[in-house]
Parts: sequence; C-alpha cells; structure tokens
Amino acid sequence: MPVIPFRPPPKAPFTVQPPPSPSRRAIAVKWLRKMHGWIGLWGAVLGLLFGSTGILLNHRAVLKIPAAQAQESTIEMPLPSPAPANPQAMALWLKHTLRLEPEPGRVRAEAPRPVAWGDKSVLQPARWSASFTSPSGNVQAEYWVGNSYVTVKRAENNFFATLTNLHKGVGMNMGWILLVDTLAGSIILLSLSGVVLWALTNRRRYVGIIIGSLSLLAVGGLALAAI
Repeated sequence: MPVIPFRPPPKAPFTVQPPPSPSRRAIAVKWLRKMHGWIGLWGAVLGLLFGSTGILLNHRAVLKIPAAQAQESTIEMPLPSPAPANPQAMALWLKHTLRLEPEPGRVRAEAPRPVAWGDKSVLQPARWSASFTSPSGNVQAEYWVGNSYVTVKRAENNFFATLTNLHKGVGMNMGWILLVDTLAGSIILLSLSGVVLWALTNRRRYVGIIIGSLSLLAVGGLALAAI
C-alpha cells in the first residue's frame, strides 16, 4: 500500500494590522509638546537676558554691584537765526545739531502764567521742553521764550544704569516693546501649556491643582504685601 506524504494545510497569507488610530488625548498631548518646545525656544534668549538682569537688580545690594549712576553736564546753546517757531521745531533742531540718535519725546509747551514773587505777581514767560531718552543716557532741553539760548542737560549712564534701563525698556522704541510683549506672551503660554500637559500626562491631577492653587495664593499674598 503506497504511503501518502503528509502535507500541512496551506497557511493564510500574513497581513499586517494597521496601528490603531491615536486618540484625541494623544493628539492633543503631541501638539501641546511641540508648541511648548517652539515657544520655549523663542523665549530662551530674551529669557536669559531678562532673567540675568532681574537677578542682578534684585540682589545688587548683596552682590555689591555699583549703583546706577549718571555723569551729568549742562550747556547753553545759542539759538539759530531764525529761532525755532515751536517746541517741535526746537526739538528737531537740537536732534540734528547735537546728532542725537533717539527721537524727541515729551515735547511740551507751557503757556505764560502768573507766579507769586514776594508780595507781587509777575508773569512767567512760556516754557518749552523736550527730552531725548535712550538706555545709555538722556538729554533734557529747556527754553524760556524770549531768551537767546537753550539750556541742555546731558546725563550719561554707567553700565549698570544702562542694564537697568534695558530691563525696564526705558528709552527703547516700539519694536523693542513689542518684542518684550512677545516674551511675556510666551511665558504665559508656556505656563498654560505646561499645566495642561501635566494634567493630561499625570494621574495625580489633584496634587497639581493643590500646588497651583497654593502658588497663586502665595504670589497674590506677596503682591498685596508689597503694596
């Protein structure tokens, strides 16, 4: 009797199962992590600048950092002929004559007014003023209508005073202010996205809520105590 060889049944073709589609939570976590990273990269440079200057300003007494100082000088500049017709014209003339880089700010004109002089009242002439402010110093101009000169006071800041002005944004243009606003906005977004990421990836949500609430209460208490 012939022997029939055993033949195993044919195997079904191997198929790769597609991976399960990610949940909405996983998609949200992935998107938040990317946003958190890019926002942190954007604010890294400015964060280092403002963080280091903030530490120096906060601990200047302990670190014995030289105080903010300014070297002042005063001159009297003769008016050109013809004299400027208004404070704005005077400010532009000073800018071009003294080659001042910052744009004139706080250009004011005070009308003549009576002032007490002993037991009498005299009429004080009109007063024009203008200022040119930058982080490294400032220039103040004062002109009493009727004089033949303008009094100009210059204050040149030392390094620490310049650093302080940069931190505060003193004398900076609108571009710098908007740039600092983006840093402040990025810090807010980093805080919010960090809290949301922690809540989505950590099971101890109540611990985070308690820590966040205590932090807000501590900050609010310190702010009220400083007022």
